[in-house]
Amino acid sequence: MAQPDTLMLDNVTVTAIKQGTGTAATAKTVIGRQEAERNDIAGAKTASTLVPNFFIPDYGSRMTSTIYVRGIGTRIDQPTVGLNVDNVPIMCKENYDLELMDISRIEMLRGPQSTIYGRNTLGGLINIYTLSPMQWQGTRLLLSYGSRNSVRAGVSHYALLNDRVGIGLSGYYSGTDGEFRNTYNGRLTDWERQGSARFKLEWHPGSSLTLSNVLAVSLSRQGGYPYQQTGTQGIAYNDTCFYRRNSVTDGLTINKTWNWGTLSSITSYQYIDDNMTLDQDFTTQPYFTLTQARTEHAVTHDMVVRNSSDRSWRWLNGLFGFYRHMSMNAPVTFKDTGIAQLIERHVNEALPAYPVRWDERSFLLGSDFTMPTWGLALYHQSRWDWNRFTFTAGVRIDYEHATLNYHSETHTGYDIIETASGSVYTHEAIDIDDRGTLKKDFVQLMPRLAVTYQLHNPANKLYLTVARGGKAGGFNTQMFSDVLQQRLMRLMGIGLAYDVDKVVSYKPEKAWNVELGTHIEAWDRRVVLDADIFYMDCRDRQLTVFPPGLTTGRMMTNAGQTRSYGAEVATTVKPADNTTINVSYGFTHATFSHYDDGKTDYSGKHVPYAPSHTLWAEALQHINLGNDRWARSLTIAANLSGAGRIHWNEANTLSQPFYALLGASATLTGKHYSLQLWGRNLTGTRYDTFYFVSIGHEFLQRGNGRTVGATLRININ
Repeated sequence: MAQPDTLMLDNVTVTAIKQGTGTAATAKTVIGRQEAERNDIAGAKTASTLVPNFFIPDYGSRMTSTIYVRGIGTRIDQPTVGLNVDNVPIMCKENYDLELMDISRIEMLRGPQSTIYGRNTLGGLINIYTLSPMQWQGTRLLLSYGSRNSVRAGVSHYALLNDRVGIGLSGYYSGTDGEFRNTYNGRLTDWERQGSARFKLEWHPGSSLTLSNVLAVSLSRQGGYPYQQTGTQGIAYNDTCFYRRNSVTDGLTINKTWNWGTLSSITSYQYIDDNMTLDQDFTTQPYFTLTQARTEHAVTHDMVVRNSSDRSWRWLNGLFGFYRHMSMNAPVTFKDTGIAQLIERHVNEALPAYPVRWDERSFLLGSDFTMPTWGLALYHQSRWDWNRFTFTAGVRIDYEHATLNYHSETHTGYDIIETASGSVYTHEAIDIDDRGTLKKDFVQLMPRLAVTYQLHNPANKLYLTVARGGKAGGFNTQMFSDVLQQRLMRLMGIGLAYDVDKVVSYKPEKAWNVELGTHIEAWDRRVVLDADIFYMDCRDRQLTVFPPGLTTGRMMTNAGQTRSYGAEVATTVKPADNTTINVSYGFTHATFSHYDDGKTDYSGKHVPYAPSHTLWAEALQHINLGNDRWARSLTIAANLSGAGRIHWNEANTLSQPFYALLGASATLTGKHYSLQLWGRNLTGTRYDTFYFVSIGHEFLQRGNGRTVGATLRININ
């Protein structure tokens, strides 16, 4: 009988539900279990270092995890890259920055994957697979300790209940005291504590039917946001910052095979409850604070039908649907300095004869939202084999309906003073209570064409791919505090007149990507080379910006058109049996071909936050020690990772130059254990991971300094 495409690695079988009909014509990096453990990879963020043109900076908190690929990426709302964990698509970007035990394989695909994987895979896709109890049984232990009291600990157990049923259960904890200190109160800002548990059940009731269910629960608590005002020696802000996240994900995958092909079903339920609270001005002055408390429920279902993989014409048809319901409470509290500098000062400069004085030195701009969103998609992909050529063609039509129900309110007041007499001229009460509903419909067509040519060696290939990718549109919920602030100030005669529908909503982003690549294996696989060049034309580019003036919100805007071109290369060379050299390098030239914000034309400028170069280089020496039980081998590794130049603004007046971080490790391996001593950024290189401007102040976040530690892994089977 025909079986689903499988990939064997480290005694783990990975069921590739949607692959096998054209993924050879894709720039892809695959990280196996041994490589993941050697480099202490627990999720997408740490894996991205090894991948050319894949960049996930570490700043803010786990909520602000942002992925940049080939010059595209955005800091808020919709992600640019999709994430699947054990075939389940993670719908909420705030759940992307996770850590997992027992990763068996990570695939990181670059370029649009929207034809098969749909919304928000414009830049690429990350597939993470965890260990299967049907392929490995036993107990695994993890204990790691490093600088700044950083701890990781985990335990997992995999067992067969009988020859058809396997279960896996894991628990994981990590925490750190942090590195960056708030000089205002003397406390470390970037502390973190998180824990998670996963339960995997696999059932093979027959040779042609398999079921897998994975339930995951995680809790995360952290301070985060170590933002330092430029020109100062440290971080200093007076109000509390933190991020809290609770999440639950359950995914059921069913595969049924017949002689003619396979039917696969992937169904998931996802829940997230999180709270981001910020000293939004990040100074020691009481300007304003922001809370963004949200709960979201999501249900997804993907049905995939494909024919047998032994045919010259292979096809895949799919139907995908989802529903998300998000509720958010996002109040902004104006405090004394905020009232004085952002409201009273502007009014009093405009009307000096009748200055205003607020009733109280603190008031609330309240915002509540519900956002139900649903979508449906149909997709097809065919693959034809002819001599040494393989042709792939596919198309997806995606429909999405988004609704925003909003409620904004503030209740406050102020006195108008007569300068001549110094007495109160009159009192004005402000009672704003705005409610409304916005609706948007988005339809996207996302085709893909590819041709692969097999060279004389069947493992060596050339490919050419043309694909269109899409990224969903939506609503700027973080702008409502600013809309409300300007509405209040308009009542006083000085505010801006915002069109709510225009500033709150944004359109989908779409891009055409053309790439030419190759995969080469030589010298009995002692040399493996992947290389490609690409060109990407992106329209209605989504950018995160701060509105003009001294405002409280952030907004997503469609910034015209950008173009990216570049090259990527990844190679593994084994000059001797026990020596390995890995190198990956990515170059991207990403610029605005059209972006005029009404004040400045940024055409020709580099797209901010996306690095022009990424680099990973690693050298390994494996030494056989001969003691099969206690000391089988010693592996010594040194690596260098780097990124830059990174432009911090659209004007390209500020940037982070290219920086490189040195790492090293030594791993002693026995029959049932491995002990690794490791170090990162051993030279203590200083670099910045983030920069922004808020209410006229410039801020940045420093990268982590030198870190050393040890990791013990025990496998009992």
